[in-house]
Amino acid sequence: MKKLSSYFYLVILLGITLFSLILFSQSSQFQLKGEYLPSVKFELMKVFSNLTFTKPLGLYSDTKDFLYVVEQEGLIKKFKNQYNTSSTEIFIDLRDKVLLGGEQGLLGFAFHPQFLSNGQFFVDYTADNPRRTIISRFSLLDTQSVNYSSEMIILEVPQPFNNHNGGQIAFGPDGYLYIALGDGGSGGDPYNHGQNRSTLLGSILRLDVNSKTLTTNYTIPPDNPFVGNLLGYREEIFAYGLRNPWRFSFDSFSGTLWAADVGQNMWEEINIVEKGKNYGWRITEGFECYNPSVDCNRADLIDPIFAYGHDLGASITGGFIYRGLELSVLFGYYLYADFISGVIWALKLTNGIENYILVDTPLNIASFGLDKSNEFYLCAFDGYIYKLIYDHSSSNLTTSSALITESSFLISSTQSTFPTSSPYLQFLLGLLFLYIISRKIIRK
Repeated sequence: MKKLSSYFYLVILLGITLFSLILFSQSSQFQLKGEYLPSVKFELMKVFSNLTFTKPLGLYSDTKDFLYVVEQEGLIKKFKNQYNTSSTEIFIDLRDKVLLGGEQGLLGFAFHPQFLSNGQFFVDYTADNPRRTIISRFSLLDTQSVNYSSEMIILEVPQPFNNHNGGQIAFGPDGYLYIALGDGGSGGDPYNHGQNRSTLLGSILRLDVNSKTLTTNYTIPPDNPFVGNLLGYREEIFAYGLRNPWRFSFDSFSGTLWAADVGQNMWEEINIVEKGKNYGWRITEGFECYNPSVDCNRADLIDPIFAYGHDLGASITGGFIYRGLELSVLFGYYLYADFISGVIWALKLTNGIENYILVDTPLNIASFGLDKSNEFYLCAFDGYIYKLIYDHSSSNLTTSSALITESSFLISSTQSTFPTSSPYLQFLLGLLFLYIISRKIIRK
């Protein structure tokens, strides 16, 4: 009887321990975010601290003298590339055209490669009645102001839901315009757009916007992968099988196209995008089957080069391969972040994958940008623009912190040499405690 009573208490103790561990794991969802880059620390510096922006979704440059920030509600603001600048001017105001709400809005902006001579630029925005994505071109009236009547709609794509619009547009090294479109939204891709090449949704498109046909304000590059097909596939498609590509970029050295694809329930992806390839959604999410959840047909699907789970974040923000001069240790690394967890990482393809934390922040990082010197900026939903810099405050990595210091406008993060807050350590200590107590109970 005494032995039975001892086992009863042991079961109760085990239940309490497991319940505590479950609570702990839920309260520490984003505690384990990977390893820090060895021997180097970084911090974020708030630049242009006299300026604030409303939901900034990208930073762009035309010359070394000016920068442009896209605001989701429909404004693009222009300002001098000087840290002490105190004012902006409205470059273009599209608020009367833009449908705002959720993931909709003014989502993309790209200068024509010959912008300084032809004054042309392109925007990607969501419009209403019916809900659709519009890609259009504008021209400058003179060297300073936009000719609003010059808008020429390049492409319109119906959007069934108010999320997964994609929105990135950029010119590739081949001179063609690349356009990212999500799967059309809701959840789980209910219409299977990602695998349907007869729709433009769930794809990255590639257009020649320097010429037109009798019916379209663009032409199809002759080497697009589905040119001349007889199956009804859209010839604009460059690659497909994407859920919601949120920011892509071209490596300025190699021309490689890198794209971050926001996940559904479990995985956030980084893909190297190549012509004609199928990146899996909704058959797969990350490296795993999604629909069907088991025994999916993975033939001809391209896995991401890297994916992280929702214990580390829940909405990837794609960035750039760093090719600047100020942070030489990061040269050749792909810099990216997570909108939910606020972590900034650096990833590099060597013989395998190197992936390191650079800074762990409390920010919602929505997008990145480069200036003409290829230096790296971050757009955060606190309304400020940040820059990644070396942290010279200490040569030893001894603490773990993420803080904003308004006096110096810095967010800093360093590595803990032994993460005592690790859930794994807590789990092991819990098991050891349980073992010691159980031994004492059983001996009685």
